[in-house]
Amino acid sequence: MSEILGNVSSFESMGLVDGPGIRFIVFMQGCPLRCLYCHNPETWDASVKKNLVTPSEIVNKVLRYKSYFGKNGGITFSGGEPLLQHDFLLETLKLCKEHNINTCLDTSGYGENFEDILEYVDLVILDVKAVDSDDYTHITQRKIDHFKKFLDYCQKINKPLWLRQVIVPGINDTKESVLKLKEFAKKLKNVEKIELLPYHNMAIKKYNELGIDYVLKDVKPMDKQYCNELQKLLRED
Repeated sequence: MSEILGNVSSFESMGLVDGPGIRFIVFMQGCPLRCLYCHNPETWDASVKKNLVTPSEIVNKVLRYKSYFGKNGGITFSGGEPLLQHDFLLETLKLCKEHNINTCLDTSGYGENFEDILEYVDLVILDVKAVDSDDYTHITQRKIDHFKKFLDYCQKINKPLWLRQVIVPGINDTKESVLKLKEFAKKLKNVEKIELLPYHNMAIKKYNELGIDYVLKDVKPMDKQYCNELQKLLRED
């Protein structure tokens, strides 16, 4: 029987920011969210066929770099939204564990039947678009229900979490907003890290090439120093 094919937008062989250590990043094609600040609009359309690969082909690519991973490195599945390709992701994760490869899932939590997938994931990087329903819908054009369901299950099984939130001027760049995220995180188990990512507008060229209106085209990039000051709020008692 032939292997399942996955639709991969792109790869990054030596990633340093998508999980612990040095990592091989697999950016999956397809995403149901339409985040105002998304910098990968080319991954939205699941019908666009990019790199069609099997789980074995992915793992063989990863094994070439395994000697660089050390104790903490491994593979990270990002996107797009990797949960949309359930069967392919599950089989690839299983193969990774057979080869003792550390696995990380960078997700918005928007998917179905993710329980078996999480059995083979060592760390979840959860993209927190917003903690309030209305704010979530404003940013993503979708409802928050999937995110809540996914997070609840991560809590149930005590899955290690990193939380990430993009900080955008005029949307969530206030101390009040960051403190709200802090209070939200306090109620969760197994949160190992919270990261605030400064918004940038480097994707404008992509939107123009794809003929997509970039809603935040007049918003200036987030001041990195101010973002660092907001990050400090998360560390204060």
